[in-house]
Amino acid sequence: MNHPSKPVLSATDFTFPKQDLVYHGKVRDLYRVGDLLILVASDRISAFDHILPRSIPFKGQVLNQLAAYFLRATADDVPNWLLATPDPNVAIGRYCEPIRIEMVIRGYLTGHAWRTYRSGKRVLCGVPLPEGMRENDPFLEPIITPSTKATEGHDEDISKEEILRQGIVTPEDWTQLETYTRILFARGTEMAKERGLILVDTKYEFGKWEGQIMVMDEIHTPDSSRYFYLDGFQERQDKGESQVQLSKEFVREWLMDHGFQGKEGQEMPIMPNLFVEQISQRYIQLYEQVTGQPFQPDLHPHPADRIDKAVRSFLDDQD
Repeated sequence: MNHPSKPVLSATDFTFPKQDLVYHGKVRDLYRVGDLLILVASDRISAFDHILPRSIPFKGQVLNQLAAYFLRATADDVPNWLLATPDPNVAIGRYCEPIRIEMVIRGYLTGHAWRTYRSGKRVLCGVPLPEGMRENDPFLEPIITPSTKATEGHDEDISKEEILRQGIVTPEDWTQLETYTRILFARGTEMAKERGLILVDTKYEFGKWEGQIMVMDEIHTPDSSRYFYLDGFQERQDKGESQVQLSKEFVREWLMDHGFQGKEGQEMPIMPNLFVEQISQRYIQLYEQVTGQPFQPDLHPHPADRIDKAVRSFLDDQD
């Protein structure tokens, strides 16, 4: 049983006019109509490349509205795909040809980077890591640690050298991707600081539209990014204490504590109602902290009907 006052959007199955492609991702469902991409943010949640069995109330709305907030705020710095958000769970934009790598950028030694470092390795995606670092220490400057964008299964770490050797992108496109990644991370860091947060690490996905590289997915949301609270960060670090963070890392930690990391033979633990509610509240908290605006939950009893009507109305206006 999920949130009693909010029917969750766990799956979608729309048929829009002139629709010519459907793809159901881990969290978002994609519908293509000509050169437009309709992206519906469901309430599903994933971790370790697995969709968890419980959906999270308001999660899709939070993700969609946060992504739109950041895409609009950075559109003058880096071009992106977004054109409109006709519904709390829907974004519509240009259909881009995807570039099959994720541009991961890290300002701090945490998460996957820390687990790699703790194992004794001192190179991540071809990037050397300094000796003597502790968990959550900042890098002297942010490092880019790309991964392959898998259509199924796990994304894999990859180095810049291997990307170029395999011809996944040209050297010119790589330079552009690296530049855009650093611009976006700097802007996201600045926006986070204004709200009392630290943007710890994040990932960007890019594609091409009419030959131009542009962002083609969410940015700076809790599904794609990790945030720490700025207040007290250094004191906690000096004492060797855990950092207070706003991201879905706490979901991964809960799963690991219950014996699940997405590995073969491991059984997915059942999330109790209280934990599902805590996840929902964390997402809403991050939205309000990052934007400085109160979250306005949409309590429509039939979200799929609402979405279908909003998208059809938008498409009618385009004709």
